[in-house]
Amino acid sequence: MSYEDIVYAAAGGIATITINRPEVRNSVRPKTYEELTHAMHQAAGDPEIGVVVMTGAGDKAFCSGGDVRDQQKRVPDVGRVHMRRLFALSSAMRMMDKPIIAKVRGFCVGGGNEINLFCDLSIASEDAKFGQVGPRVGSVPIWGACQLLARYVGERKAREMLYTCRLYPAAEALAMGLINQVVKAEDLDATVDGICQEILDKSPQSIRIAKVALNAGSDQEFYSSYFPTAELLASIYGNAENMEGVRAFLEKRPPNYRQYRAKRTD
Repeated sequence: MSYEDIVYAAAGGIATITINRPEVRNSVRPKTYEELTHAMHQAAGDPEIGVVVMTGAGDKAFCSGGDVRDQQKRVPDVGRVHMRRLFALSSAMRMMDKPIIAKVRGFCVGGGNEINLFCDLSIASEDAKFGQVGPRVGSVPIWGACQLLARYVGERKAREMLYTCRLYPAAEALAMGLINQVVKAEDLDATVDGICQEILDKSPQSIRIAKVALNAGSDQEFYSSYFPTAELLASIYGNAENMEGVRAFLEKRPPNYRQYRAKRTD
């Protein structure tokens, strides 16, 4: 596969996968998810690769989540196809028997933070910001955040993040357990490379078994929820609240959800 939205590079036992859409803060569209999945399988199948680094082009964002311009085209049937696309990527990441390190600069929000959750380790620069923004744009983070976030930050903090859509600076993300380390922006590349070298110095077989064993214990509940999760997320596409969030984002105005709350009769 030739890549348009990402860059794949392999050297010295490290595969670096870069979301290469800096003009839209590395937001992801269907093509991006498909290319990321292909790249993950490529790294998983390469016997020379011992660790994968996931990052975003430029210094503004690791990934700002799903491209809202694409979301305005979705209806439930399209949403179901999209959920299969999402789970193909998260499955490739979680089931790969090699560690994946998120190297985060700038915004890591929405689907971008869910990609961060699927990585094994996360190292961020001081200017990084994390959060979930789905309810702000008429969506919901049930690709992975609703299932995995509480395991990282605790249930109370996860609920706060999901319900309020606040953004958290890197230092706070570290304190809550969302990431592993915060460094100065100029030290990020060297720090991540140093961690990669630490991993590459260890037994590849032991690392593989450790990751598989860790995920076997933690991911059963996540993957058992696939079908209801896919149906739930597909069901939001094309309805009035969803489209209000999409239109508001594209028009750069606050969405008006109170009108829908006032109409509820249940």
